[in-house]
Amino acid sequence: MVIIGIDAHTQTHTAGAIDEQGRALATLEVGASPRELERLLAWVQSLGDVRLVAVEGAKGFGLPLTRRLLAAGQEVVDVPTHLTADGRRSSRSRGKDDPADAITIARIALREPGLPKLRESHLAADLKLLVDARDQLVAEATRVRNRLHALLLTLAPGYRAETGALSNRSGLRTARRLVRQGQPEDPIRARLALAAIRRLKLIEAEAADLEAEIREAVEATGANRLLAVCGVGPIVAAKILGETHDVGRFPSAAAFAAHAGVAPLPASSGTINRHRLNRGGNRQLNRALFTIAMVQARWDPQGSAYLTRKRAEGKSPPEARRCLMRHLAAVVFRSMVADAAKARRDPQIGAA
Repeated sequence: MVIIGIDAHTQTHTAGAIDEQGRALATLEVGASPRELERLLAWVQSLGDVRLVAVEGAKGFGLPLTRRLLAAGQEVVDVPTHLTADGRRSSRSRGKDDPADAITIARIALREPGLPKLRESHLAADLKLLVDARDQLVAEATRVRNRLHALLLTLAPGYRAETGALSNRSGLRTARRLVRQGQPEDPIRARLALAAIRRLKLIEAEAADLEAEIREAVEATGANRLLAVCGVGPIVAAKILGETHDVGRFPSAAAFAAHAGVAPLPASSGTINRHRLNRGGNRQLNRALFTIAMVQARWDPQGSAYLTRKRAEGKSPPEARRCLMRHLAAVVFRSMVADAAKARRDPQIGAA
């Protein structure tokens, strides 16, 4: 049987084939155009009994190719970039090139049988696109607000006593009034400040529209058990669902926790038995679990009691928080599994 690794880029894709002993068989480099992708697919099919195709960046640069491979009936897994980097360092060859990376990706797929397998449903990214767009608006609003802050420091010293943090309509109205009062003395700053206030209002309206669309999309998925978890609102739920795609591709809660980067990594040696922070995994899922943990630590008696218990065991505050995030990963996983089971029983859920 043959295992194929593909190193996907914006303009080229490089594929490498190995046998079940990890020996390199062949490589091919093609462009990123539809015709070139068809040529790569034909090459894959010409190799005969292909057991698995591993794509680095299957949901990024390799997304069009991944869709073609799945449509052709190939079994596809997504290989994280950090695994490729680790494999490159542990290989006997020096330097870096795309054919060597493709062979490394294939060997990673050979030795890592637990890599989640992709299906077409995993590539449907509507929720992720909506949440990412909202996050970009929030980041843009922060930049505009910081620019407005710098302008107001000169136009209206001490303005925050009247406006607050410029995070609501009332504060922006007050800021506009203060700017107009100082306009005759500094017309350029005043004009820029008024433009920033107008931009903030537009961003606020656009973000509100996106949030309403996200709420409707989450409700359409039937994620009632997930939304019932303390700390999970529509935005956090959309981030979790959008990054997970399909909870069925994870065989266990432990696999989901590892994917989210909340499963601690063993760091034991000799008589020392310890674990260290996992800085890998899906950082957006990690961020969502962190948000849930912070909400529960403050508002949920069970979450607060869990942290207190871990602190009594001698763990530091960050260690206790990481323990809570690992626990919440299992809670979120079970909730999504229950919602998915209900959706299978009721085909109308998610049909919209």
